[in-house]
Amino acid sequence: MEKVTAGRDALGEFAPKFAELNDDVLFGQIWAREKELSVRDRSIVTVVALMAGGVLDSSLKFHIGNAKKHGVTREEMAEILTHAAFYAGWPKAWAAFNMAKEVYGE
Repeated sequence: MEKVTAGRDALGEFAPKFAELNDDVLFGQIWAREKELSVRDRSIVTVVALMAGGVLDSSLKFHIGNAKKHGVTREEMAEILTHAAFYAGWPKAWAAFNMAKEVYGE
């Protein structure tokens, strides 16, 4: 996985420790544990967790794009969001579907 600098880019001066943890620990160590769980599977888990948590902003859109980048097809994303809708909430699924349609170019 490519080196992530989003934390430092957005918050490096304001919250340097948070930026470091975001870039070096979350993305540098946790996401890099591909032997334990593939990046594709981590992407799916992340999309569902963000949707379930009501994080329906650019973070969710980024991670839907990341899932696509790592091989999750449009059909799989539709199935993932449909399944998660029953556990996370129907309105959250609607929001996630609108983002997924943008990401997958529909």
